[in-house]
Formats: sequence, structure tokens, C-alpha cells
Amino acid sequence: MSKQVTRILLVEDDEDDYILTCDYLEQMHNHHFDIDWVDNSNEALAQLKKNNHDICLLDYQLGGLNGLSVLKQSNEEGCTVPIIMLTGQVDIELDNNALDAGAVDYLVKSDLNRARFNRAIRYALARKDIENERLERIKAETKNRSKDRFLAHLSHELRTPLTSILGYTELLLNDESNKVIQPELATILNNGKHLLGLLNNVLDLSKIAAGKFELNRSPISFDSFIADVYTLMSMSAKDKGINLEISTKSMLPVEINTDSLRLRQILINIIHNAIKFTQQGSVKIDIWLEEDPENTRLYFSVTDTGVGIPENLLSTIFKPFEQVQDIVSRNEEGTGLGLSICSEILKYMSGSISVESTLAVGSKFTFFIDPGIITTTERKKLSFKRSDYQSNTKSLSKLSGNVLIVDDINDVRRLIGYACQSFDLNVDYANNGQQAITKIVSAQDIKNPYDLVLMDIHMPVLDGKRAIAQLREMGIETPIVAITAATMRGVRKELYDLGFNDVIPKPIDKYELHQKIKQQLNPLNQKAKSNQTTTQNKIDHQNTHQRVLMIEDDADSAEITALLLSRMGNQVQIAYNIKQANEILETDIHWQYILIDMNLPDGNGLQLSSILKTKVPNAIITIVSGNDVTQQELNQHGADKALLKPVNLAMLQQHFNED
Repeated sequence: MSKQVTRILLVEDDEDDYILTCDYLEQMHNHHFDIDWVDNSNEALAQLKKNNHDICLLDYQLGGLNGLSVLKQSNEEGCTVPIIMLTGQVDIELDNNALDAGAVDYLVKSDLNRARFNRAIRYALARKDIENERLERIKAETKNRSKDRFLAHLSHELRTPLTSILGYTELLLNDESNKVIQPELATILNNGKHLLGLLNNVLDLSKIAAGKFELNRSPISFDSFIADVYTLMSMSAKDKGINLEISTKSMLPVEINTDSLRLRQILINIIHNAIKFTQQGSVKIDIWLEEDPENTRLYFSVTDTGVGIPENLLSTIFKPFEQVQDIVSRNEEGTGLGLSICSEILKYMSGSISVESTLAVGSKFTFFIDPGIITTTERKKLSFKRSDYQSNTKSLSKLSGNVLIVDDINDVRRLIGYACQSFDLNVDYANNGQQAITKIVSAQDIKNPYDLVLMDIHMPVLDGKRAIAQLREMGIETPIVAITAATMRGVRKELYDLGFNDVIPKPIDKYELHQKIKQQLNPLNQKAKSNQTTTQNKIDHQNTHQRVLMIEDDADSAEITALLLSRMGNQVQIAYNIKQANEILETDIHWQYILIDMNLPDGNGLQLSSILKTKVPNAIITIVSGNDVTQQELNQHGADKALLKPVNLAMLQQHFNED
């Protein structure tokens, strides 16, 4: 086994001591040392600034400038090399001064032996490894946070214009006067949806890699679902002059419980690939159900008579950015993401995918999913009853009510407005949260309130999150539905916790918009929601007028927690560091609750708790931390409670109601 190479900077002005030190190092058989020797403080500082060494052995006596001065100056200039101080005399005070100045160890030359020297070197190297690991972990965490912010921003910035492109194209397609240009409009719509699909693929892969992917399961009509997919893909097959066939090997449930969007995504991707790589012949879809006492599995297989895949390449097709080259036509292009995403999504659906293929004969992709609990669900043969997009949207029932649409982008406001007007709703508009609050309050005052508010999240002046917090704090119970392009995991829960009644993703589907509005305007449902809101408000306002001082350096975390606390009826003030907290407490000590983040830029939360307990003895002090805080630590520092991040509304309600 090769020896570990360690770079040593030896700062020593006595050549005999230099030789002795080198002798000790040579006797450490598990290491190989590259030694750079300098004999004065100036050269030592020049070398330390480079941070090229694993350890520095620094003699205390260096002519005019002693080792302590070198140690202090190197730390001030950003040196990260572990430094072991060497001296010729025993001096407890010097030992302490060296350690205080940043040395990792202190060795007396006259007492030095091989074991002591070896131990000091090993410990210094171990400390360096730990520090490097810590820095790498922080770097990785920072990179992940930056990536999450980028993905959220990318999703919002791309989905917002796509909302207008797809929405207005569908409006034009539904207008009978545009029959002459329907082929061109259909081309725009299809390419817009293709662009949306590419965006979704990139975001899906990123969310899966970051562990932020989630499914939205709901009951779906399986017959209608399959008919929709078949009808959509049969057009592509017809364009290439190949047959698209579908058959069932068993009776199938009329309804399954799954994420219809994700199942549709998987089916379309696999069928699309089969059609794309088949020049003549057919593509056949088989569907069957397998049940036993332990599991129920819904199977799908897609078989084509296409070009096939070489056996040695089958293992690569489910890897991201991998495509089988030179086997298929070079005219067929793609990102190489589709199958890898299908494979990953199926894991979330308690399923998996496999492939069989013979070159120049064709391929067969088989996958299964968990269809949910269908023990009592009726079984039938597929009838392919399908309502196409136009008839589906044209048959939407008429609604009644006053709706306020809040969005800073004029195109999106008008698009949603056109859809709502087609439902026979009365529509009004606001372009930011502040304007929305003004309109909602005015409508309440003249006894003509809005029945529903559709609100974007990201807006200037006042965004949707802060707007709803203010509205709920004012006691306004009007149903408010969030319209957002954000699709990362946890977004829906956060919005529900803030007080939104429902969420509609961008780009907006007209049918989904109708269903969501209908649900919120339904009188019986609305009454139930009103009762639920009343009960919730009773809970939320049990602590009305409690004053809370929150000390948190993370602005986003502070803002969202303050919004939740305000919704509960509390008065909140934020301090972003200990200095600001002390400035606030100099003029105001009347706080019922103090929430302190564990890690603040200018100190430790527990240590601050000890100080604040004497300043504000009657306040209930809570430590908010990303790690568990023991009861012993709380008692030792005068804190009353602890909250584990991330904090949500339910946690805060339980936390405050305990008092």
C-alpha cells in the first residue's frame, strides 16, 4: 500500500533542531513527508499565505520576530494550515498563548519523544481532514441551496410566459371564426406543449436528484384516461403511416387512484419513442391487471416493430442524457432524459420498468404501477369513451359569482379573466397584493364581497404570501386560490399553511380552473369551509395580541415564520442578529415570547438565552434549531422550549397553545 504524502512547512532557525525534527518525521513509517524548510519569519509568512502545506511546525524563537507573532499574523491573513508550536522551554503561559493564538498543539523540544511527536502530527492531520470535510459539506449545501433557488426561479420565469402562449392559443382554437388557421394554431399549441414537456423533464430530473419530487394522487376514470392517451398518440402514428393498436388481457378497474399527470407522462413518452423509431409496421399497447393477496399491479406494455436496440446498450437507456447512437436515424433527436425520468417516477409509484429488444426486429417496454386500493372497484372492458378538448371545455357548466384575479402580468390576468367570463363569472382585476387588499376590503365595506380570489404568488409591491397573511389577520375568510409556477416539493403545504384554500399550477388548464372554482363556489362546500375556517380562527386567535420577538438571521425563514405567527393573531418583530435584539430590548422589554435561532452571525442562541432570561424574566424563550436541543441544554441556559426546523403553522399553534 502506498504511503500517504504529507507536505510539511518547517520553520526553524537552528539547523541542529531542523535535522532532529526531520529524523522524527522519517520514523513515522505510515507517512511520506515532503519538507520545506525556512529559517526566518518573513519566509514563513510568505509560505503560509499560499496554504500549500498540510502542517506547519513553527519554532517559537525566530530572531527578531517570535513564533506567536507569526502565528497571529498568519491567521489574520487567512492561513488555514494547522500550526504546531515548537519551543525549547516549558512555559505554561506560553503554551496557553500559543493555543489562544490558533496553534493546534504546543511541543517542548527537550521533552519531545517519538510517540509524543507522532501523536501531535496525527492529531493535526486529523483536524485538517475534519475541517476540510466540514468546508466541503458547507460548499455542497450552499451549492444545493443555490440550485434549488435557481430551479424555483427557472420554473417561474419559464412557466409564466408559457401560460400566455398556451392559454391564448387554446382560446383561438375554440373560436369558430378561426377555422381557417386552426392547423397553424394547432402547430403553435403542440410546440408550446413540447417546450413545456422539455422544461418539465429538466425540472423533474433535478427534483428527483434533490429528493424534492412528489406525487399528487387522486381518483381518475381509467377508461377515459386511456382513451385520451390513445387518441392523442394515434394522430402521431397516423402521420407516420403505422398502426397503433391497443388491447387488454383482463377486465380493468373503472377507476384507479394515481397521479394522472405522471402516468400520462410515462405512457406518452414510451409510446412516442416507439412511434418515433418505427418506420413501418405497428405499435401495440397491452394493459392488464395482476392481483394477489399481497399486491395489486396494473401493467402496461408497448411493443413496436422498429429498429431495435443492441443488447449491449440496453443497460444505458434508463440513464440520464444517454441515447442510443448510430442505431436509429440521425434525424431523430432528443435530450436523452425521457426514459430515465420515467424509470425514476415509477419508483415513486411503487413500480418499475424493463425492456426487451432485438436489433432490426423491435422493442418491448413493460412497466407496472400500484393502482391504489381497488378491491371494491368495478371491473370492465375498455370502451374508449372520450371527450375531446373542445367538447370537454365547451360543456363546462355555468357558474355564478364575483371573482377577483390578482396577477402582475397583464397577459395572464386577461387569459384567466377570459376563461372565468366563459364560465359566466363576474370578473375584476388587481395587479399586486396591495391593490387586491384594497379592493377586497372596499367590496366588503359596500356589502358586495368577492366570492373568490385567484392570486399569483410572485408580484411586486406586495406578493401573494404577504397579502393573504394580512387578509387572514384582518378576519377576511373569502376563499383564495393560489396560482403559481412553483412546483417544488413542499410548496403546496406551505401555501395551505399560509391560508390559501387551493392551488392551481401554471400553465393553467381551463378544465382544472373550472373544477377548482366550482369547488370553492359550491354552497354546501363553502358552508363547510366557512365552519372549518371559523373553528380554525378560534384556535388561531386564542393568543391574540401576544407580542413575539423573533431573532433569526435567515431573512426568508424569518419572514415566513413571522407571517405564520401574524396569522395566529400575534404581533411580531424581527431582529436579524444579537445586536439588533439588544437594541430593541433597550427600549422595549414587554414580550410574552422570544424565539431565538440557535446559530446567529454574532453569537450562539443558547448563550443569548441566558442573558435574555435576566432582561425579560417573564418571557417564554424558545430555541429554534435545525438540530435537536436537549432539555439539559435548555435548563442550563434558561430557555423554556425548543422547536426543530423547519417550522410550520401546525407546530407553532401546538407550541403556543401549550401555554
